[in-house]
Amino acid sequence: MSNRLKLKKGDEIIVITGKDKGKTGKIVKMLPKHNKAIVADINKVKKNQKPDNNQAGGIIEKDMPIHISNIAYYDTSSKKGVKIGYKFENNKKVRINKITGKVI
Repeated sequence: MSNRLKLKKGDEIIVITGKDKGKTGKIVKMLPKHNKAIVADINKVKKNQKPDNNQAGGIIEKDMPIHISNIAYYDTSSKKGVKIGYKFENNKKVRINKITGKVI
């Protein structure tokens, strides 16, 4: 079953639940098969990296995927998370803010 995701790469989001609740960031990568997104500076973990031919070893910080049910689109004007809907304008499908009705 294909699941249409309303969030896209580059969207500003806010975390609704979890250890990073209330933080905002931009989506770096979407993982639609797993319903997850990688967000810059959100859900960071420390990983022990073995030395390789190209890189040194040590402890690195890495952004891990976060489930899309735990994030929401961040509206900068109202400064809170909002739901996204779709509307057709001039035979084009556009994303809208459900509260204000403005095109995203």
